Amino acid sequence: MIYKDFKDMKLSALGMGAMRLPVIDGDDARIDEAQAAAMTDYAMAHGVNYYDTAWGYHGGNSEIVMGRALAKYPRDSFYLASKFPGYDLSNMDKAEEIFEEQLKKCGVEYFDFYLFHNVCEMNIDAYLDDGKYGVFSYLAKQRERGRIRHLGFSAHGSREVTIRFLDAYGADMEFGQLQLNWLDWSFQDAKGKTALLNERGIPVWVMEPLRGGKLTALSEGDAAKLRALRPAESAAGWAFRFLQSLPEVTVVLSGMSNYEQIRENVRIFESEEPLDKREMEALFEIAEEMVRQSSLPCTGCRYCVSRCPQGLDIPNLLDLYNEHCFTGGGFIAPMALAAVPQEKQPSACVGCRGCETVCPQRIEISAAMADFTARLSA
Repeated sequence: MIYKDFKDMKLSALGMGAMRLPVIDGDDARIDEAQAAAMTDYAMAHGVNYYDTAWGYHGGNSEIVMGRALAKYPRDSFYLASKFPGYDLSNMDKAEEIFEEQLKKCGVEYFDFYLFHNVCEMNIDAYLDDGKYGVFSYLAKQRERGRIRHLGFSAHGSREVTIRFLDAYGADMEFGQLQLNWLDWSFQDAKGKTALLNERGIPVWVMEPLRGGKLTALSEGDAAKLRALRPAESAAGWAFRFLQSLPEVTVVLSGMSNYEQIRENVRIFESEEPLDKREMEALFEIAEEMVRQSSLPCTGCRYCVSRCPQGLDIPNLLDLYNEHCFTGGGFIAPMALAAVPQEKQPSACVGCRGCETVCPQRIEISAAMADFTARLSA
């Protein structure tokens, strides 16, 4: 197992994420506890020492199952991370109540790592309103008491939102967790977000390294291109080797759903084999084509905005539409739109097509807004 230095600690470069544990009969809330425990045992036996769970994972059961799975091991033999569930605004005034319950669910007296969960457009104002909600003050106090050893954050929001959060709390953030993989390096500006954390001296933790498995399901043509460069490397291996090529990355969290996945991931992280320039370029070419096939070619010129009688931020809405279409749904677009007034939503488009008369890319914007509205309502 590869280990990375963090303060006075040696963290396994591979962390076990507990958001996609094996389940029974396809029910996300019913974790197959025996399988999850076996996977945890394998991880522990092969040097994985970082385990990541959260309040909302698996219908609230992930923390319980991971706590039980790790209970047989000495407390100082693993590092446990959980998060404050700020993705739900109704939790904002419950920091103490939730934190105390999380300790009980996990069966521990402290968390090695604790995060502001999912800093994004929807919750940034609440996270920053410490006078009203006091989330930061409460968590900082728990760190002072030793009940949180290291405090950080995860972010699915834009770079601009992350900047606002760091301007307020950056001096107290010891690590930042980003959706980072070779496809989102450009598609979600993971490159810019990584650079932002690097500029602030904040180590990077990685989530969604395989983008929910999408990067292991390549077309035969794309897979052949990669095999020509590294014949023995799996698709998962390519994704992890990409991350091994980024010096800013400390821990890569992978949500594994079966025993075979934990074995494969552990095998990959037995060695550090970063990609060379040619290999990186091959990945980025594949990423560009994958996005192009399912995305509208908006360049952000903003000519359309001047012709919109509703004053919609059309380039931003098209970016979110592209994300939603490429992912096949998901939470990122709805999450971002939750911070957008109703009169500026895709549904506010009146279909006048004035925007289309000035679009250099000839995008059928009104049709895209109608389709986006339908997808969000489905």
